[in-house]
Amino acid sequence: MRSRAALVFEDREYTLAELERLADGLAATLERRGVRPGERVALMSSNRPEFVVAVRAVWRLGAAVVLLSPAWRHGEVEHALAVTGATHAVGDHPVLADLMPMLHLDEPIAPGAATSPRPPEEADAVLVFSSGTTGLPKAVRHTHASLAAAVRHWREALGLTAADRIQIATPPSHILGLLNIVTALETGARLRLHRRFDLDRLLHHIELDRVTVEMAVAPIALALAAHPKLESYDLSSLRYIMWGATPVTRSVAETVTRRTGVGWLPAYGASELPVIACNPLGEARLDTAGRAVPGVRVRVVSLESGEPVGPGATGEIEVRSDSLMAGYLPAEATAQALHDGWYRTGDVGSVDADGWLRLTDRSKEMIKVRAFQVAPAEVEAVLHGHPAVADCAVFGVPDATDGEAVVAAVRVSRPVEAAELIELVGARLASYKRPRRVEFVTEIPRLPSGKVLRRVLKERHGCTSDS
Repeated sequence: MRSRAALVFEDREYTLAELERLADGLAATLERRGVRPGERVALMSSNRPEFVVAVRAVWRLGAAVVLLSPAWRHGEVEHALAVTGATHAVGDHPVLADLMPMLHLDEPIAPGAATSPRPPEEADAVLVFSSGTTGLPKAVRHTHASLAAAVRHWREALGLTAADRIQIATPPSHILGLLNIVTALETGARLRLHRRFDLDRLLHHIELDRVTVEMAVAPIALALAAHPKLESYDLSSLRYIMWGATPVTRSVAETVTRRTGVGWLPAYGASELPVIACNPLGEARLDTAGRAVPGVRVRVVSLESGEPVGPGATGEIEVRSDSLMAGYLPAEATAQALHDGWYRTGDVGSVDADGWLRLTDRSKEMIKVRAFQVAPAEVEAVLHGHPAVADCAVFGVPDATDGEAVVAAVRVSRPVEAAELIELVGARLASYKRPRRVEFVTEIPRLPSGKVLRRVLKERHGCTSDS
């Protein structure tokens, strides 16, 4: 009798034993090509089972895998290779193949087994890249020990068991994609990997595969809320939909729940510390990222002094845990983010007396209007409440009078006047939080994780605002 499938891709099923055999063969091939313990192997791949096999093969050799986004251009990949010092490459992307000799994932894998010993827990396992919303992205180093701690935290936070079924359409080169893959395989949950994001295909497989946990980021949530035939799919197998990578847009989440009956599980993490907080199962709230997961400590420090503040006070979120990264590459960037074992997330928020964590925004993205702090996410939440707004992002531009002015980039589903949107914000929030102007756009630039690329918006629409 055939063992149950661990990984499913299109019409192909893989048992865990098959994945192990393929990883053994690829590891042997990489070893013959000179990969040795402690070295770094670049991996640039589309969503496919061979990505999973390649990660496990590199780990078999005691080497670290450097995950490169398949969306990157030549210059971005060149920067990543230079920063990490990768000596070998495997994947299916022509950009990587153009920059260094690459073992293509389509090459047949010969049977074999690598001879390298199991790597020590303190050795690097994976290097992922920070989101790069400002400047060039940094490589985040995770050891086998820190990644194992993150997997343990994620499995416990999600209540994941071997009876669960999940699917992934987000890039596995991102920390959330990798975390979902490793956690599912180690837990024994059935994992379907999709070649690319296609909402109807995702909904079809929730129904067909009886998926129990759906992983979502902001673009997926927005697409769900706007889907004209969402009610036609049977989503009754879902225990919840996880919302990660960005704070929950309440109106979007509530729309999906009203139309499907499925609730959300907000969670919060970072490439540097993958699982920070999660809502308790059965007690999820949309106004908070949840409570710190067991094994993670969270504190809030003053944006001015850096000293810890009390419950309910707003400041920068700092965290520490066994799942914390070993550091950045380039190494000199580490000192700016870590001090006394605490990681400075750059996120602004508060933790109340009961431990509920609320995120306001990124400290670098806060807009300062006449010395007042404006959180883009707060203004965006109001704009999302307008029925004509399909998506939006708020950012600041230099202003001679006020220091900065608030600008809203808005994608609409039907025509609406800019003045109406500005007045909506003015009616709900303080006057200094009102957008000075509205830019109507055809898309909001986002990372695959859902994070808004405000830097891009500023470059496109960031001319000094008229007063």
